Amino acid sequence: MKAVPKVNIDGLYLEDELVDDTFSGVVPFYSPVLSITPGSEQPDTFTIASNPITGNEPVEREPAGYIVGIPVPPGLFHPRFDLEAWRQYEDSIQAAEPAYQEALSAWNSTPEEERGDRPVLNIPPMPALWIEGLTSEEIERITAPQPQAPSELDWLGTELVARELEMLEIRRQNETLGAQVVGLELRLLSLEGNPSEGGETFV
Repeated sequence: MKAVPKVNIDGLYLEDELVDDTFSGVVPFYSPVLSITPGSEQPDTFTIASNPITGNEPVEREPAGYIVGIPVPPGLFHPRFDLEAWRQYEDSIQAAEPAYQEALSAWNSTPEEERGDRPVLNIPPMPALWIEGLTSEEIERITAPQPQAPSELDWLGTELVARELEMLEIRRQNETLGAQVVGLELRLLSLEGNPSEGGETFV
């Protein structure tokens, strides 16, 4: 088993689907049809509804999407399978078949000693079938940096910086007050040593 892409009818990637290892190409898938069995109120989810006109022919349904046997290349934000390019590629292979069969038939009918090289089916190179499904504006919106809520570690770091700034401010204020106290003490010592500076002495 292998996983292959599953796309909607517009070719936009939906999910992966498990298929057999030999699976290749592009095949449609269909949504289950709801039909109610006469005498029952519950729908038979996975039965194919009968044609209401004939009663026995299955209803022709539109594909709900496609299972694609071509892997998605990396680097696409929302891969889209180019269904039109695939159909054109398939048509070009089918167009090359008749010429190949004609050349092969002529080669087989030619005597062996007169044959040249066996004809080769000239299959055109496969185009790039997976393309980007988003517009450039949508991609720009997706890839734009998104604001992130601060983590607990960021919050703790911010709190720590705030506390350190507060401590620095308190230390600065303490140093200022300490300088003022020292200045006052020096002034008092100076006044005690020279009382005349303190003003008039009353007897």
